[in-house]
Order: sequence, then C-alpha cells, then structure tokens
Amino acid sequence: MRSGNPALNDATFSQYLGSHGSSEPMTIQGTVNKTGLLLLICLISGSFLWNRFFESGQNPASIMGWMWGGVILGLITALVVSFKPTTAPIGAPLYALFEGAALGGISAIYEAQFQGIVMQAVLLTFGTLFALLLAYKSRLIQATENFKLGVTAATGGIFFLYLISIVLGFFGINVSFLHSASPLSIGISVFIVIIAALNLVLDFDFIETATERGAPKYMEWRAAFGLMVTLVWLYLEILRLLAKLNSRR
Repeated sequence: MRSGNPALNDATFSQYLGSHGSSEPMTIQGTVNKTGLLLLICLISGSFLWNRFFESGQNPASIMGWMWGGVILGLITALVVSFKPTTAPIGAPLYALFEGAALGGISAIYEAQFQGIVMQAVLLTFGTLFALLLAYKSRLIQATENFKLGVTAATGGIFFLYLISIVLGFFGINVSFLHSASPLSIGISVFIVIIAALNLVLDFDFIETATERGAPKYMEWRAAFGLMVTLVWLYLEILRLLAKLNSRR
C-alpha cells in the first residue's frame, strides 16, 4: 500500500495490520462516520471565526491571532497523530477544531475580497470528493502501483516547491509564478488541484486495503484524520485557484 498523503503512508498501517487481537477491527463505515464528525467539528470551529470577522466589520486584526493559533496548533497536532497513531481518537478531533479555526479565518478573508468564492470552493471540493469516490468504487480509476508512484512523486515535488517558496519569502523574494494571477500561475494551480484530488483516490484505496487486512478499531480515527488532511489541502488549493481567476476579471 502507498499513499501520497503524508498522514496515510505505508508505515501508518503496516505495523498494526492483523495486530488488534480480540479487539473490534476497523471498518469503512466507521471511518466514514468519524470523517463526518471531524468535518462537523471543523465547520463549527470555522463558523466561529467567520462570524467574528464579519461582525467586526471585516477587520483582519480581529481574527489573526485565532487564525494563526489554529494553523500552529493544527500543525503540531497533525505531527503528533502522524507519528503516534494511537493518539488519533483525541488528536483527530483536536486537529479538526484547530484547522477549522484556520480555515474559517482564511475563508472569511477570501470571501471579503471575492463574494461567493467560499461556497464555490466548498461545492467543488465535495463535488470532487464524491465524483472520485464514485469513480473509484466503479473501478473507472484504479490505484495501480504506477499510479501511486506518480501521484506520490508529484505530491512530494509540490511540497518542496512550497517549502522553497516559504524560505525565499523570508528573504523578501516573491515566487510570482506561484502566487500571481498569470496564466502560468493559474496553470500550476490547476495542476496542484488535480494532484490534491488524486490523493483522495490513494486514500480510498489505502483505507479499503487496511480494512480488509483487519487494522484495529482506533485506526478509523487515524484514517479519518488522513482524509481530512487531503480535503483541507484540496479546499485551500481550489480557493486559491478561484481567487486567481476572479482577480483577472
């Protein structure tokens, strides 16, 4: 098994498969239920900052502390859950709470600039999720080894591209082909959205295989957390792409 999602890689399940003993095994339905719960927590948390922003007269200063707190705490929680899966039953809901705050703030700022963009991004994100799930279940898309290797390699390349952009930003160097609204930048965003979406296929395959092999019950939280990571990434990339397109009008 292989996944480009850093929260669902080969090491995630390999040491736990078949090791649950007499405990109840992981199920796909259980993973779906927990993913839904994480999305609900994220929505509630995000709504808090969304309302705070617009009630303050769209003042960014009113949410910046909360938003960056969510980003930092979400990153720390994600690292803990990734390296210690047994913490997932507690860590995954906390990640959803913190990440919801970050997304609520980011979404509110984008919405203030381009009215209606957040709803478009949400619909496209979940539309992509269900379309790919249907394609995966009907075997129109199959997670072959070459497919997995290609998506994993592309995901790694995107990660390092963003890392370089962040490092250069500390020195005042703007990577315009990533952040501008030029045709090249839009093309790159489209490519990144496609790769983020294809990571969902790898996640579906990974969860299905892990369930068939009898991963322990608490790994449902770990799997739901992994899907959340991909969905958050996909949503943010779609939001950025829509912002670029709207800024050219």
